[in-house]
Amino acid sequence: MPPAMTDLLDIWAAHSPLAGHAPDQITVDFLLPTGIYIQMDVPREATIQHIKLLLWKQAQYFPLFPSLGEMESHMFECVNQAAVHEELEDETRRLCDVRPFLPVLKLVTRNCGRAERLLDSKIGVLIGKGLHELDAINDQEVKDFRSKMFRLSEEKMQRMQMMTCNEWLQACFSPQLEPAALTTTTDGLNDPPAELKVIIHFDQSQDSTSLKVSSSWTPSELMEMAVKKWLITHAPEEEEWSGQYVLRVSHCLEFLCGDHPLIQYKYIRTCLQAKEPPHLTLVHTSTIKEMFDKEMSAISAVVSRKSSNPPLPLPPKRRVPTQVHTCVWDVSSSFRIVLVKGSKVNAEESAKVQVRAGLFHGTELLCKPVVSSETSGRSEHTWRDNALEFEISISDLPRMTRLCFAIYAVMDKVKKQKSTKNPHINKYQTIRKAGKVHYPIAWVNTMVFDYKGQLKTGDIILHCWSSFPDELEEMLNPIGTIQTNPYTENATALHIHFPEYSPFPIVFPPFDKILEKAAQLARASDSMSIGRGGKKFHIELKEIMERDPLSQLCENEKDLIWTLRHDCRENFPQSLPKLLLSVKWSKHDDMAQLQALLQIWPKLCPRDALELLDFNYPDQYVREYAVGCLRDMSDEELSQYLLQLVQVLRYEPYYDCALTHFLLERAERNRKIGHFLFWHLRSEIHMPAVSVQFSLILEAYCRGSIPHIEVLKKQVEALTKLKSVNELIKLGTLKNARSKTKEAMLTKEAMITCLRQSGYSEALSDLSSPLNPSVLLSDISVEKCRYMDSKMKPLWIVYSNKLLNGDTLGIIFKNGDDLRQDMLTLQILRLMDLLWKEENLDLRIVPYGCLATGDRAGLIEVVSSADTIANIQLTNSNVAATAAFNKDALLNWLKERNSGDALDRAIEEFTLSCAGYCVATYVLGIGDRHSDNIMVRSTGQLFHIDFGHILGNFKSKFGIKRERVPFILTHDFIHVIQQGKTGNTEKFGSFRQYCEDAYLILRKNGNLFITLFALMLTAGLPELTSVKDIQYLKDSLALGKTDDEALKQFRQKFDEALRESWTTKVNWMAHNVAKDNRS
Repeated sequence: MPPAMTDLLDIWAAHSPLAGHAPDQITVDFLLPTGIYIQMDVPREATIQHIKLLLWKQAQYFPLFPSLGEMESHMFECVNQAAVHEELEDETRRLCDVRPFLPVLKLVTRNCGRAERLLDSKIGVLIGKGLHELDAINDQEVKDFRSKMFRLSEEKMQRMQMMTCNEWLQACFSPQLEPAALTTTTDGLNDPPAELKVIIHFDQSQDSTSLKVSSSWTPSELMEMAVKKWLITHAPEEEEWSGQYVLRVSHCLEFLCGDHPLIQYKYIRTCLQAKEPPHLTLVHTSTIKEMFDKEMSAISAVVSRKSSNPPLPLPPKRRVPTQVHTCVWDVSSSFRIVLVKGSKVNAEESAKVQVRAGLFHGTELLCKPVVSSETSGRSEHTWRDNALEFEISISDLPRMTRLCFAIYAVMDKVKKQKSTKNPHINKYQTIRKAGKVHYPIAWVNTMVFDYKGQLKTGDIILHCWSSFPDELEEMLNPIGTIQTNPYTENATALHIHFPEYSPFPIVFPPFDKILEKAAQLARASDSMSIGRGGKKFHIELKEIMERDPLSQLCENEKDLIWTLRHDCRENFPQSLPKLLLSVKWSKHDDMAQLQALLQIWPKLCPRDALELLDFNYPDQYVREYAVGCLRDMSDEELSQYLLQLVQVLRYEPYYDCALTHFLLERAERNRKIGHFLFWHLRSEIHMPAVSVQFSLILEAYCRGSIPHIEVLKKQVEALTKLKSVNELIKLGTLKNARSKTKEAMLTKEAMITCLRQSGYSEALSDLSSPLNPSVLLSDISVEKCRYMDSKMKPLWIVYSNKLLNGDTLGIIFKNGDDLRQDMLTLQILRLMDLLWKEENLDLRIVPYGCLATGDRAGLIEVVSSADTIANIQLTNSNVAATAAFNKDALLNWLKERNSGDALDRAIEEFTLSCAGYCVATYVLGIGDRHSDNIMVRSTGQLFHIDFGHILGNFKSKFGIKRERVPFILTHDFIHVIQQGKTGNTEKFGSFRQYCEDAYLILRKNGNLFITLFALMLTAGLPELTSVKDIQYLKDSLALGKTDDEALKQFRQKFDEALRESWTTKVNWMAHNVAKDNRS
């Protein structure tokens, strides 16, 4: 573990203006390769290049200077904040950004090509893990994967060099398109207008013009009209305009590429829904060419150097005789392993220690678990009968078999335990037999076959994990990672031995052999066994297939599905997941027949195929089939599910898999997907179970997207600066905790001083927004920045939009809060919005941007022109206690901001959005709803923020749940919906109808929601740890009931919310008073 250093001792924090003093110089010790030591003061904000120059001048006055040689042939090394060696190859970085653990820089000689070293260094800094750490991993699978990715990335970069400017523009800055199906519906537009009013701006000019065009026009038709208008006012002669301009969305770096009708572009539709004219900018192709050339030169700086020095041809290979293998199907012995010893087993001295082992395929136990004999001792353990034999033949082991271990203590049952080392130990206790209690100590999993399909042999040391999930299968944790604990120093270690069953390596047969086996079985069986079911069986099969993914299948049902598998293919192709759960994977004959059937199985739609990436379906070929189905996804649809697709990488036991290749291919084809893939991986790089896997994928992405490195690097640097500002504010508020007002003044002042410093202002300016890479942030409006008063002191940062003068964007930076649950909830809200729109229902949802960027750190988009219900109520009431009961406050607030038709439109927006969020919060079980986390925009859209409690995990006080209603519907909301008229039942009736329609649409897609939450089970979200948590969704959507029954249940909840409106008000009043007392 790296040595711990608090902020108080951190020299880079202590020398910051927030700590009270800011010397420009810092004393650095330099160690030279000649053995000379030099100490000198250097500017904190100097670049590494400048520091090297200063050192070179100073070194002239010391002995052995001539033997140093050329300055360019040297670089610095330091020990970074993570306590690992870092090579400072990128010399444009500033010393204060590098933040060495101690101010010591070692000068070392470069030993290979500068361009390659520089690229490696940039990638290491970018992904948060030096590539020398990956080089040091002594694992052939890692080496093979890296070398394969290196080759593929190089080929990708060479292909990119062949791209035309237009192809490059399409890949990097393509616009978001609505699915064609949506553009045929009204989508909340009440018949999209035949004519559009478009405001056209001219790049590098203050001029703009307004045009009326047909909504079915293409961008090139609009461009032609705009250029003609421009030429009339600016050029006397008619010029050839074709191909000289492109259209860009004015506020962001999104170009209207392609020849789709204007109405199909998402930006255009959003403007129409908001009743605002779209703003587009005419950009000259020379500007685009300049951007294109800059990116191509970044590629050629690396790629051309390599190709200009081709390696010498290898000598001709000697013909090596093919290695003799034994097919696993030919080995009839029972599978067994030998327990050599256990070390660092943290058990009570009085306890006996046992090891339990099980073989799993997904969550299916392949045979009965085996248990070792008991052994005693405190730390080191050896077992008397150390061979564990399983009741399964090696020939029947599936390719993806997991061997799962649990080490546990067996103790005499005691009435009351005085103390235990682990406060949570009772949570895991399982009473096995009278008088004995079993306490899990550690668990670990490993694959039976290696990444090449060879049965493992020989000794292996497995470093175990000590944190157990809520649910265990036979006290084992098959869903857990197959990576061993990297913190080997303190981890329990299990030494095991895989015996040899044959003089030759035992391998799993290749795919063609599996199909051969299936063909052989088909020939041997009579034609009747393929059989078709009768009508009775068909009805039973239909009922089984319509069940949701959480429903369990009994053995009889599994047998029926397997027997009628050909019926399933013909009549219920979407039932493939249930067929896969019915296969006896521990019989290789059945497995072979399944693989043959999969070859002729119809392609599933991408949404249905997502389920096949769940942990229950580990088979490599099934997952390849699922990925094949996902290839039909548009970029927009892929972006919608990217969060889950990154999480299911955890279920992949080997680095080189179809899903990894698919994600990298699509990320390299569309930069926006690449951007979010990068951040979803980068934000979890600190997690030991995925650190190596995610680092390898990130390295592969960076090598295949060289021009994107600088863009992402700028974002990483900016976030590092924001983190240090936040930490120093926390430190400042801690020091001045006694006098709140004085502290707030001092810390706010210090924050502004800090943001104005060149080291901060440069790092925080001119970057793409991590929340939306199409948006370019120019500089911070320092005076508008502040920090918020909650515990983690989030930063409220206001940026100017680089592409649109006068436009500002707000971003909240959080450090200390896990934003992944918010990110998941907002993603599901975005999906609900899409599903409703597909059914011609636009409920004006505001799924604002939210992105986790690191360990409990991330960004949230500030929604413009919006305020919380609490603030709106308090503004209209002098007393906090009565504010929540002021039913006119909300309507008055909207009236102040809208009049006439605009007010009617705002009330309609409020009604629609209120319906959408009522249904969404009910279905998702979003808790802790109060007037501070429900907001309203001046346009009338209501929306919820802060999703810390989901799936029915409501907050409770003194053991009583504070929220008694499943969704929030208060009288002041109804007052707005009814336009302030008490008896306006027509408007309220429309609102109720919106809610019911929205609910039924979500029910139709219930399986998709269950799948998406199931795919997130291993993400480590506090309120999504087991299948029991997802059961909430099944209940709230009333899956398994008819639409009429479900609607009856929903109406009861709706009426209950109306009746309980007063209770909600009391809760809100209590919240307002508490907040008023705190401030």
